[in-house]
Amino acid sequence: MSDFQRVAAVSEVSDPGKLLVEVDDQLIALFHVAGKFYALDDVCTHDGGPLAEGQLCGYEIACPRHGAKFDIRDGRAITMPATQPTRSHEVKIEDGQVFVRLVE
Repeated sequence: MSDFQRVAAVSEVSDPGKLLVEVDDQLIALFHVAGKFYALDDVCTHDGGPLAEGQLCGYEIACPRHGAKFDIRDGRAITMPATQPTRSHEVKIEDGQVFVRLVE
């Protein structure tokens, strides 16, 4: 498991909102919903689509390619055509900064 890395200031991500960030050369979709932050691989498990470009509705992000939806809280696939979860990562907030640690 990697160390926590600073990816943004809390003020940079509206609530609700999303931001594409990079951690250890991996693209991560960072979400801010209802006062909490969540981080997922920026990859739809159906065809590799960029989740950060999708529409965020509540705790669901829809892949812009084919509409597969994922729960941003844990990465699980909610609707077809995705059947596998995308990876969810650890997030912590310190001094107004957002930090992400990749989970293997």
